Amino acid sequence: MYELTMERDAERDAMRICVAGEVDLFAAPDFKNRLYEAVGEGQTDVVLDCTGLTYIDSTGLGILLGALKRVRQNSHHVYICNLKDSIRKLFRITGLDKAFILEEAQ
Repeated sequence: MYELTMERDAERDAMRICVAGEVDLFAAPDFKNRLYEAVGEGQTDVVLDCTGLTYIDSTGLGILLGALKRVRQNSHHVYICNLKDSIRKLFRITGLDKAFILEEAQ
């Protein structure tokens, strides 16, 4: 199971979304609804803090791409920070490291 919390990142003038736990096929429908609600119509940059994310499958990656599309429609960006090495490797293998802005640990 996963946890998702949201807060305003005043320093960046962005929406900070913290994802923890496992995002898999089972959690995907709820994760998609909550993430898309948080992203809204993409009126601001989004920072996905993945400090507590331990696993994400292809379904979860697809949901992240959908959120990215919403945000980019309004010329904003999605930054992903604090990825565990195994998940960062997944982003590299799938080419998603080119779609998202991956940041080093903060």
